[in-house]
Amino acid sequence: MDRDIKSILPVGPLPGTAPKEKSDSLKVNDFTFEKTLKEELAKSQALKFSAHAEKRLKERNIVLAREDLAKIDKAVRQAEAKGARESLIIYGDLALITSVRNKTVVTAVDGKSSEDHVFTNIDSAVIVK
Repeated sequence: MDRDIKSILPVGPLPGTAPKEKSDSLKVNDFTFEKTLKEELAKSQALKFSAHAEKRLKERNIVLAREDLAKIDKAVRQAEAKGARESLIIYGDLALITSVRNKTVVTAVDGKSSEDHVFTNIDSAVIVK
């Protein structure tokens, strides 16, 4: 049997269905996708603190202002630009071990608690002034 495929498929739109304008639906979907993508990228690029680091900061009564966080974030980005993976950020008398890839502060030690501490498994150090 030799059938012509054109006879099976409709030539135009089905009755009762109006063609949708693709540009309008794409604009809405693209905007939503673009907005979501930007939000997710912003989240992934923001400096975070692990639960352990937050606990250490609270225990030691260390409060970081927005300016402090901006300087620490800049230091992490500098380490990232040099190819660092795990970095010691020295900020005043505060030492922060950070996962550069995850942009996460893993732990924090202040000057009073840092006596006889050895920092291991780091591949870089950044001194913030």
